[in-house]
Amino acid sequence: MPRSAESSAAEPPQPRNPFAPEDTKGILHPDEQAKHRSLVRLPPGPAVDRYIEWYWAVSWDLRGRPPYRAEVLSYPSVNVTFERSETRTGGFVNGVTTTKFIRELSGLGETFGIRFRAGGFGAFTGLDVGSFRDRAVPLADVLPDAASLTERVLDAPTVERRRHIVEEYLADHPADEDPTYRSVLRIIDAMATDQELTRVDQIAERFDVPARTLQRMFRRYVGAGPKWVLRRYRLQDGADLLAKGRTEDLAALAAELGYFDQAHFSREFTAEVGMAPLEYAKNSLRLRNEVTAKVIPARA
Repeated sequence: MPRSAESSAAEPPQPRNPFAPEDTKGILHPDEQAKHRSLVRLPPGPAVDRYIEWYWAVSWDLRGRPPYRAEVLSYPSVNVTFERSETRTGGFVNGVTTTKFIRELSGLGETFGIRFRAGGFGAFTGLDVGSFRDRAVPLADVLPDAASLTERVLDAPTVERRRHIVEEYLADHPADEDPTYRSVLRIIDAMATDQELTRVDQIAERFDVPARTLQRMFRRYVGAGPKWVLRRYRLQDGADLLAKGRTEDLAALAAELGYFDQAHFSREFTAEVGMAPLEYAKNSLRLRNEVTAKVIPARA
């Protein structure tokens, strides 16, 4: 598989393990979603965890119930999915989604997914991930030798067995060492964990990488520009904090997330999420209280 010739400024540490089975960051209205579908996550094996963050499995049975629109502020990651539902069945490569991702769940269905690290799919395959942005492409069109993989995964009886089948396939297709991907991992890790990083020029200065080189690296490996990635991480942070009840000082929250002011944050949040920050927070609190009331009924 071809590899980029761009070099890394320094040897990075091993990538951070982001596996978090209970984390709901990025999932909009997480308490409401949990009432309509199940979600399971599995960690990757050591042979592939440099490229994969985790495996995930969603299933739903809404027969006799109205369809439900599941909404996500997606991470800057490629997801390979194996799906079986009334609307779509097969294996797919899902590129970075730069707008709110919406999936209508209806009837009976399931999806088993591989969430690659930001940059991981591009590094593993040698492909330009920018070509998949905001698209879902049949897996066999991207990796022709994976034509039988979808059927084998969907026929497997458990999520653990599905993970095993996928990791066998990946082990048979080892990727070459890629120094540019090492740099991408370091930069992405900083973007995701350091909330003080809010501008591309900060990234360029910290990692001593020209802005134009950053743009080129991110298009090839991540599928979206560094400015969008920064904004998406900070917007996810904001939605997560609001869903957990952080409403007392929106101006301070906006400043922490790197927005010019509260109005800027509110405009961007409303445009991406579909409701204003306080409305989203109140809606999240109401749904959380409804779930709690069902689990712990009030005593007479």
